[in-house]
Amino acid sequence: MDIFTSGVLQRVVAELPAPAPFVLNSFFRTEQRETSEEIHFDVDTGKRRLAPFVSPIVAGQVVASRGFKTDTFKPAYIKDKRVFDGNRPFKRALGERIGGELAPAQRLQALLACDLQDQLDMLTRRMEVMAVEALRRGKVTVEGDLYPTVEVDFGRDATLTKALTTTARCGESGVKPLADLQTWSMLVTEKSGATANTVVMDIEAWKLFAADADVQKLLDRFRGSDQLNPTVTGEGGRFMGSIGDFDITVAAYPETHPEAPDPQFDLDDLRAKVDAGATRAITQFFFDTDAFLRFLERCPPRAIWYSRPRVALRRPPLGTRRRGDAAS
Repeated sequence: MDIFTSGVLQRVVAELPAPAPFVLNSFFRTEQRETSEEIHFDVDTGKRRLAPFVSPIVAGQVVASRGFKTDTFKPAYIKDKRVFDGNRPFKRALGERIGGELAPAQRLQALLACDLQDQLDMLTRRMEVMAVEALRRGKVTVEGDLYPTVEVDFGRDATLTKALTTTARCGESGVKPLADLQTWSMLVTEKSGATANTVVMDIEAWKLFAADADVQKLLDRFRGSDQLNPTVTGEGGRFMGSIGDFDITVAAYPETHPEAPDPQFDLDDLRAKVDAGATRAITQFFFDTDAFLRFLERCPPRAIWYSRPRVALRRPPLGTRRRGDAAS
């Protein structure tokens, strides 16, 4: 049987674990599909209004419909082309025992599944990056080979994009990060009527934020319970606690981050987060349950007691243990 036919490939892809991207799962849960090459999205241009008062003897005052505009965009294709080397099935695969334990036909199937899984992960990461850009800038830039650079502007109010200079960053003298956060949240409500109550930070930003005296006084790690339910989910994010109606998350790594010198470095970093107010981790996906259990045993006790982490175990396809991209 030719395993490279479209029908076989489609069936293999259907059985592969679906990636769980943090930003897409948390903030872009609705998917709209188009039947044409172009995609269309509506931008609400109307303002919030009050219904008019009229006399009881008046039929009513005509009010114009709320306005919007429809933008059209012909997107680039995302094409990850692979050239499969016919000699690969005769060589030991990543994670396979020295000397080999799979027949070439088995190894061929496993390698194909690994490549398809990698393609799915890369495709999802591309969409994840676009989602991050949409949140961070209110715009997404699309560019590629033989494709003219296009900037898709979602029309976000320019005052809602904040670029912090060196002296305005957390940790600088006179900076009040909690006050800034509250001001920006209220500005979002003022401009759009939306409630901005989920904050995503990288690790260094969280450390500086959590070290602020005002934050330490108000940080609620447990909400009066021994179990927290994060409002954001996905690989690469971690729930850190709440201040008022704000939620803050960062990441944890059971099988060691690729940039960490050793596992202890990740544990020390996690301990520092716990000391700063962390309670729950959303970990990277992992393939070795023993590694995760060792990670739990060595974690700060309070973090584990109160966090009860939820982890999705992803099984390596067709017997091949994939470790190389586990933390990418």
